[in-house]
Amino acid sequence: MITKNVEITSPQKLVFKKSKITKLDLALYYEKIAPRIMPYLKNRIISTVRCPAGTKGTCFYKKHLETKNKGVKKIDLPNNSGNKEDYYYITNTSGLIAEVQMNAIEFHIWGSKVDKLDQADLIVFDLDPDEGLSLKDVKEGVTDLKWVLDNLKLTSFLKTSGGKGYHVVIPIKPTNWEQVKEFSKNIAGVMSEKWPDKYTNNVRKINRRGKIFIDWMRNIKGSTSIVPYSVRAKDLCTISIPIEWDELDKITPDSIDIKGAIKRLDNKDPWVNFFEVKQKI
Repeated sequence: MITKNVEITSPQKLVFKKSKITKLDLALYYEKIAPRIMPYLKNRIISTVRCPAGTKGTCFYKKHLETKNKGVKKIDLPNNSGNKEDYYYITNTSGLIAEVQMNAIEFHIWGSKVDKLDQADLIVFDLDPDEGLSLKDVKEGVTDLKWVLDNLKLTSFLKTSGGKGYHVVIPIKPTNWEQVKEFSKNIAGVMSEKWPDKYTNNVRKINRRGKIFIDWMRNIKGSTSIVPYSVRAKDLCTISIPIEWDELDKITPDSIDIKGAIKRLDNKDPWVNFFEVKQKI
């Protein structure tokens, strides 16, 4: 089977055994969703979660170039030792499908584009609840975070994680990473101080008991976050799906799968104005 000039080998291989989703199904999903996902994915350094034997087998993160396709480009960056490592990014839908052909399921992105690597243009907060906390607690956390951001006159957008939480995303004018990191850490700190019994900004798991960790660490240069519309490598083939703020009470973090995501294409894009927002932190 060939789609977007990419041959999909072993198209009937079950990637999601429980959901009976094949490799071809996955490729066709990404082709169908491309107009929605590519504006967030293209020209950003990526890492992927690959599962060559399906989600029941061994999965691993891949952040170095391997795919051979004109839609996939290499970029060399120095590591902490000063040596260069090859990272990569996608420029078009063909490159996206080529990654699926190489068994990629999840797509994670940097918060900056390749032409401005030293300046982030989006901020991501991941609300990570401790075990035992309810979905009601998580939704309350999302609402509280939005309240803080609203008071700062910042427009924010909401999506499910495809797992057990939600992500709040803020588009910003390109800003140096150190400033973005400090801003994000301060927001998490404000929530921890205002509601100390509910939230923490402490990265140590031992200090998260009974609380929601406001994960601000996605906003450090080199860190990644799951891209909107990405499939998650979980049994039910769930999607990290953009939603309207008034859908928070209706949509749980792991309730939208491939079929549900495609069906939502008939509706208004919840993030239709994302790239029109021009705001500073």
